[in-house]
Amino acid sequence: MSYTIKDVAKHANVSIATVSRVLNGQSGYSKATEEKVLVAIKELGYQPNAFARGLISRKSNSLGILFPEVSSQFSSKILRGVEEAAHRLDSSVIVCNTASHGQRTIKYLQLLTEKRVDGILFVSETITEEYYKKLESMQIPVVLISTESYQYPLPFVKVDDKHAAFTATDYLVKMGHSKIGMISGNKDDIIAGQPRIDGYKQALTQRGLPIKEENIVQSQGFSFKDGFTGLPKLLEQSPGLTAIFAASDALALGAISSAYKLGIRIPDHLSIIGYDNLPIAEMAIPPLTTVAQPLEEMGMVAAEMLFTMMDQGRRVESRIMPHSVIERESVKEIKFT
Repeated sequence: MSYTIKDVAKHANVSIATVSRVLNGQSGYSKATEEKVLVAIKELGYQPNAFARGLISRKSNSLGILFPEVSSQFSSKILRGVEEAAHRLDSSVIVCNTASHGQRTIKYLQLLTEKRVDGILFVSETITEEYYKKLESMQIPVVLISTESYQYPLPFVKVDDKHAAFTATDYLVKMGHSKIGMISGNKDDIIAGQPRIDGYKQALTQRGLPIKEENIVQSQGFSFKDGFTGLPKLLEQSPGLTAIFAASDALALGAISSAYKLGIRIPDHLSIIGYDNLPIAEMAIPPLTTVAQPLEEMGMVAAEMLFTMMDQGRRVESRIMPHSVIERESVKEIKFT
């Protein structure tokens, strides 16, 4: 027999309007009334939609993921890993594009609260006090991806940015380069900006090479445009450079495009290594040598960590993921005779 909302109301001895308010998460009823409605739904087997089923199980079988830029290749690779894990565990994913905007992020967190998601994945943004208070108020598990918080106790999945930047720079040294510049992100970005600068500097220091501030151009972000405008500025400051570490693939591709406009051949005149290993890196001309972050795997691991927290109610350990150099054709080896 198929029961209706009217049957639920009669069984619980409440009005149809009250059942509707409970089903839609609205206010205007007591906790005792809510329990009566949920018991009636369960006893009658009334299941109008996934939301009602979630009320009965106290789970929505959904999780929210917040990206600063959802359309980027960086985000799409992480999302692919998250969705693979979520679908395997019979859950759905609600994707939010925050545009790194504080008010929009808070609005999305409120929306996810209303959707009663079971957990949150927070990608590639700094956790502010406002964000943390809102996340804490939701009382659901949270895992960070490609970011971390020194101030707040939230588990994360990311690559060691300083170590990966060290590896990229050291690779250029191993290829025979000693005059190495850097196009960095924003140094005020404590997650991916300054650590990658520090890794670059540490590699030079350990190889006995001088650190010169004029060999570094700091950008506002990690975009193609930042790389395009950064290369001419860097070469004007340091015309003798033979190689550049760009702190993202987008920065590297912007620099390669700028070099083309300037008549500079990559890698014959100038070698460039990127950071991320986005799909577009192998489509570049020349194909981009880069440090790979396992973005899809990071998304999958983070989702699995989140499900562990949701199912077992315990905190999980953070994960530092491995990185590696993907050799293509944008770096030339300098051989000394």
